[in-house]
Amino acid sequence: MKLGARMLKTGIAVTVALYIANLIGLPSATYAGIAAAFAIQPNIYRSFQTMFEQIYANIFGVSIATLIVFTLGNDPLIIGFTTIIVIGFCMYLKMNENTTALAIIAVLAVMETTEMMLLNFTGLRFSSLTLGIVSAFFVNMLFFPPKYELRLFKQIDQMTADILQWLRISTRHLSDDPALKGEIDRLDLEIAHIDHTYSLYSEERIYRRKARIPKMRKLVIFRQMIVTSKTSLETLRAIYQYDDKIDTIPKEFQQVLVDELDKIIYSHERLLLSAMGKIKKNQRKLVEDITTPNIPHLVDTLFLVYEKDEKDRHSLLPLASRLMEYHKEILYLQKLLYSYHKFHEGINLNFKKKKRRILP
Repeated sequence: MKLGARMLKTGIAVTVALYIANLIGLPSATYAGIAAAFAIQPNIYRSFQTMFEQIYANIFGVSIATLIVFTLGNDPLIIGFTTIIVIGFCMYLKMNENTTALAIIAVLAVMETTEMMLLNFTGLRFSSLTLGIVSAFFVNMLFFPPKYELRLFKQIDQMTADILQWLRISTRHLSDDPALKGEIDRLDLEIAHIDHTYSLYSEERIYRRKARIPKMRKLVIFRQMIVTSKTSLETLRAIYQYDDKIDTIPKEFQQVLVDELDKIIYSHERLLLSAMGKIKKNQRKLVEDITTPNIPHLVDTLFLVYEKDEKDRHSLLPLASRLMEYHKEILYLQKLLYSYHKFHEGINLNFKKKKRRILP
C-alpha cells in the first residue's frame, strides 16, 4: 500500500489537534482529533473553503443540539430526530459528506449525558471541534504542499504514451481485440482521474500578479493536452471499431492510413517532448516542416478505393474524420506551446521533475 501525502497530513493534523487540546486543557480532546481527520482536503483552496463550511456546520449542529436538549431532553429517540434535521439542513445547503458527518458529530457531542452545566459543556465541545478544523487547515497549508502541475503532466504523458503505443500496434493489425477493448476501458478511467487532477490544479490560487498570467496560460495548455489525448483515444476507438473493414480494403489504402497516422503520432510525441524540455528549441522548424500529415490525401485515397462501390463508399469516413480532428487538435496544441514560449521565454513550464542533489 502506498502511503500518500494526504494520509500523512491526516495523521499530523490529528496529532497536532490532540496536542493543542491537551496543552490548553480541553477535556474533550478526542473530538478535536475527529474534526481534524474530517477536515483534511486535497489542496489549500478546498481546505480554506471547507474550514469555513465546517465551522458553520459546527455552529449549526451545536446550536440545534443545545436548543433540543433545553426543550426536549436527550432521549435516544430525540437525538435521532435531531440528527435527521441536521442532515436535512446540510443537504439543503449542498454541503459535502465530511461536513455533514462533522455536523452530526457536533450533535452527538453536545447531546450526550453530562452533569456539567449545559452551556459550559456545549462551549467545550464546540471549542474542541473548531480546534480540530483549524489545526487541519494549517497542517494542510504548511505540510506537503501538493504539486498538481507535475502530477498532471506525468498522468497525461503516461496515458498518451499508452494510447500512441496501441495506435501503432492496431494500425498494423497486431493487437489482440479483447486486450485492446480492456485497455480502452482502462484509459477511459485514466481520463476521469486526469480531469479530477486538472480540476484540483485549476483551483490553486496565485496571489502574485507576475505569476498569475503564466499560470493561466499553463491551464490552457494542460486543457488542450487533455483534449488532444482524448481525441487520440477516440481515434484508437474508431480503429478498433472499423478494424474488420480496414482488412477488406486494398493494401495501398492501408499503407496510406498507417503512414498518415504515424505522422500524427510523431507530431503528438514531439510536442510532449518539447513541453518537457527534451527537444532543442528551434522555432524556424515547426512540426509541419518535419512531417506533415496529409489527411485530405487520405480522404481522397479512400474515395478512389470506393468510387465503384457506392454501398461501402462512406463506411470508413468516420475514421478519416477522427484523424482530421486529431490533427487539428495537435496543431492547436503546437500553437499554444509556441505562444507560451514566445511570451514567457524566461519562465520554465516545470514539467521536468527536479533531480535530487546527492551529497558526497
